Amino acid sequence: MSNISIIGTGNMARTIGTRAVAGGNTVEVMGRDQSKAADLAKALGGGATTGEWGAAPAGDIVIVALLHDGVVPVIVQYGDALAGKVIVDISNPFNSTFDGLAHREETSIAQEVAKAAPAGASVVKAFNTIFRHVLEKGRPDVFIAGDDAQAKARVEAFIESLGLRPLDVGGLKMAHWLEGAGVVTVGLANHGVGNLDFSLSITELPV
Repeated sequence: MSNISIIGTGNMARTIGTRAVAGGNTVEVMGRDQSKAADLAKALGGGATTGEWGAAPAGDIVIVALLHDGVVPVIVQYGDALAGKVIVDISNPFNSTFDGLAHREETSIAQEVAKAAPAGASVVKAFNTIFRHVLEKGRPDVFIAGDDAQAKARVEAFIESLGLRPLDVGGLKMAHWLEGAGVVTVGLANHGVGNLDFSLSITELPV
């Protein structure tokens, strides 16, 4: 099992934290509002703890569960406290109309995190193509991207502890396309599917 720190106290932090505790992982919650972080840790149960905002996370894997525009500033604020950690970015940088990405360049929040992260930290993109309630109630595939094979293996093991299937899409530059896939899910929800009760998945032909 894994030692996980979650930066954030919102819905995705709660959902991932709930599955993490159920999977036997050690969970620490870190939030700007210490009382909210403490409340979430208590709600998660399973010995979940609260860490001090900006201090070195206790977890080897640090899941940043924040809105996209807050992710890089928090990485900069934490600075060397994240040295040696595996940082997991789950954000979707949607534009104001939810039909494109907020950044115009061929980059991603995860790639910008990698630029801002301290030496020795590794960045993995994951979970961004899954609607929260589907992650809560379903068994969706989890697409991941990253440049560090060891870091990805650790994130894959964590995802498997949640009862989910991790699927590696390649290096961190593929995080741009995962963010694009996040836009596709919104388009499907608004048009072809017509609801939020689905996730993107891979179907393999029988051997």
